[in-house]
Amino acid sequence: METKDLYKALGVSRGASQDEIRRSYRKLARKNHPDANPNDPGAENRFKEVQHAYEVLSNPEKKREYDEGPRSYFGSQGGARGGTRSATGGFSDVSDLFDSFGGFGDVFGRAARTGTAATRGTDIKVSVNLKFKDALSGVTTRVGVPVEEGCGECRGSGAAPGTAPKTCPECGGRGTRSRDQGFFALSELCSRCEGDGRIVEKPCNRCGGNGRVRRNRQITVKIPAGAKEGMRIRVPGRGHAGEKGGPAGDLYVVTRVEEHPVFKRRGDDLVVGVPVSFVEAALGAEIQVPRPGGGTVRLRLPAGTQDGKQLKVRGAGAPKPRSEESGDLIVRVSVVVPRKLKKREREILEALAVERDEDVRADLFREVREVGA
Repeated sequence: METKDLYKALGVSRGASQDEIRRSYRKLARKNHPDANPNDPGAENRFKEVQHAYEVLSNPEKKREYDEGPRSYFGSQGGARGGTRSATGGFSDVSDLFDSFGGFGDVFGRAARTGTAATRGTDIKVSVNLKFKDALSGVTTRVGVPVEEGCGECRGSGAAPGTAPKTCPECGGRGTRSRDQGFFALSELCSRCEGDGRIVEKPCNRCGGNGRVRRNRQITVKIPAGAKEGMRIRVPGRGHAGEKGGPAGDLYVVTRVEEHPVFKRRGDDLVVGVPVSFVEAALGAEIQVPRPGGGTVRLRLPAGTQDGKQLKVRGAGAPKPRSEESGDLIVRVSVVVPRKLKKREREILEALAVERDEDVRADLFREVREVGA
């Protein structure tokens, strides 16, 4: 089966609530069920696409993984789920038979039977922009979060104050109705309650019967020292409210750290380019190196240091999150060659060239001759 955009398959936007996802799923499942389209050979594939999309988007963990990077869940799960076959090659029960056709049992069986149970709210992911220095030192900040919360007017029941949801008289609260198919009975969603198992005769005016309302909340988040680009910080219970009294999901704050013009991040290490003079590189010297957050650190430059050489200052890098240790400061040496020389300087260098009388390219030509190039 071709993998498609799961939100598009359900006809909802990426910001759709779980209630919107469920309603759209029920509508499309009824519309595309093979029994309702006996003369349409494409109905079965459309039905499986809708079922697969709902299985992913109704599961908080699968939905979070899909939102972070859409991928083929058919490939990662070994294709559409097949039924459990018995030793004789048949199926162990009717739900397994439906499973072999892409999970029909979940549409009118397991999913519907759990319609009246409390469900956990979905997780929320937001990003926070950090300055480089704040990421190193850690900071407590506030982030705006659009969140669905339990309606205070009806206490999440969806029913107007003074009333309560009632058990669906059509299905007796099961959320499904059985239809005789000969040697077995097919369970289908109850058309009266749409699989919920209950009906709200007088919806709450504030939430429209949904039991939840959308608000923008300012959540305080503590960013640990040494936070990296893309770091995920979990804030338990700050996601969307659960349904029917279920627990709220979690909030995940993803850090976005601005780049620094001097220091470059490499894991917990920081890399800085430091210019040194020709004389310092040749003779060796003790130099001052800037460190992130202010101040300097002293570094001993060995005599004969070459351009591009990297030296390490242990423990002077970025703090390791939730640890007392820090990374290292990597100093990349850049030898500065004078653009202009005074007369005396030129005389000194010319005398040095005569004194050394060296051919620095001798090894290069020797290697070329050896390979015959």
